[in-house]
Amino acid sequence: MIAVLNRVIDSIEEHLTEEIEVANLAGGLGTTEYHVRRMFSSLAGMPLSEYIRRRRMTVAAADVIGDGDLLGTAVRFGYGSTEAFGRAFRAVHGISPADARRNGGPLRTQPQLRFRLTIEGNTTMDTRIADRPAFRLVGHAARVPLIHQGPNPHIQAHIASLPAAEHARLKALCNTEPAGLLQVSADVDPDYAEGSDLTYLHGVAVSEGTPVPEDLDAIEVPAGAWAVFRTSGAYPAALQSTWAATAAHWFPSNPWRLRPGPSVVAILDRADDFSTATTELWLPVERA
Repeated sequence: MIAVLNRVIDSIEEHLTEEIEVANLAGGLGTTEYHVRRMFSSLAGMPLSEYIRRRRMTVAAADVIGDGDLLGTAVRFGYGSTEAFGRAFRAVHGISPADARRNGGPLRTQPQLRFRLTIEGNTTMDTRIADRPAFRLVGHAARVPLIHQGPNPHIQAHIASLPAAEHARLKALCNTEPAGLLQVSADVDPDYAEGSDLTYLHGVAVSEGTPVPEDLDAIEVPAGAWAVFRTSGAYPAALQSTWAATAAHWFPSNPWRLRPGPSVVAILDRADDFSTATTELWLPVERA
């Protein structure tokens, strides 16, 4: 996967002034757009689309501070007007093209990225592959923003709004794996951009034919393979570290890639104050 990402970077550099079709690029490299976007954002700390914009505006800055026609520069980098180009330029550099031309800066540079894999032999990931038939995730859903680090207050508020009896009711409905109360993230932005909206469901897994009560939301999950990562420690820090490690270490070292679908966290055990927990992170995968 590291080699694939570096080839993606090289291709972006070759086509900075053209429309970049990530799906075609990924397919030509034997993988999927979904997996490329998720792995890139996890490892680079920014969405792939944001990286492309930053690189374009970095290269475009040389034209802007020259004496060429700004409309010609805008069109060359894929923008239909100087206004649209100016908005993108200001978003990256913090100043307008006119100010950059007049003052010569300040300009922000996005260096070309290069990914490298570092294997730390003292880190072992407790992982298993589970082939699961189709099932349903049922519970109470809400749209919340994605937050990469620390507790998500929007999710906390959603869970706190449910009466205690509702947690027991949901547990009683569970009749398949993943077991227990689940934290489900679905409809996640492919770039995994912080602040983007996702569907969070607090619920349980039930078999495909299980009737769903009318007052509950349901997510249909097709049959397929899942990579299951077990972790214990401070919550949610240990779980979030495991998320990062899947991209940095596990996927580059194993013949699997992410496929579209919800990610699921099963809470197996926890302290009374939820300061520590043992969890299983379920990620939908397919053979690379």
